Amino acid sequence: MRRLLNVSLLLLCSAANLAAQSQDDPAKRLVGIWRLVSVDGTSPVFNFVFDHPRGIIIYDASGRMAVQQANLADRRVFAKGPEAGTVEEKAAAFDSYGVYYGTWTLDAKAGTVTHHIGDGLNPALRGRDNVRWFEFEGNDRVVLIATEDGKGGKVARTDATYRLTWERIK
Repeated sequence: MRRLLNVSLLLLCSAANLAAQSQDDPAKRLVGIWRLVSVDGTSPVFNFVFDHPRGIIIYDASGRMAVQQANLADRRVFAKGPEAGTVEEKAAAFDSYGVYYGTWTLDAKAGTVTHHIGDGLNPALRGRDNVRWFEFEGNDRVVLIATEDGKGGKVARTDATYRLTWERIK
């Protein structure tokens, strides 16, 4: 009985140690599926404001990622059905939806995550690196903060205003 108790305690301590190590490793903490909770500020690159944002971002342990974001306030159903949208309806749908995929790397020392974009809805994103500062809020939220100024340069972290808050989907 004593041996069983010792083995059980050892296993419990090992599990707790692994969980603690995972909490200390921001890359491991970032792995998962997250839903968009809020968008603060205006993108310095795309200059559109999110009124009712929705989205999902996925980081997997192998280094792949994908993101989709929609501004629900601007999304309208095509008047004549999904196949028959007018040029204006299609443009509005394009402008109110963002999606891309690729790989990701994390620089814990700099506090940044970089999305290495393979491709996306907007072909101009192909091959681009989106660098974001990250901040964890507890175990279930992460805030991604844009580092670019929209003019090809970088903004100081203290001056960054475009922030996307994501909540882990369990």
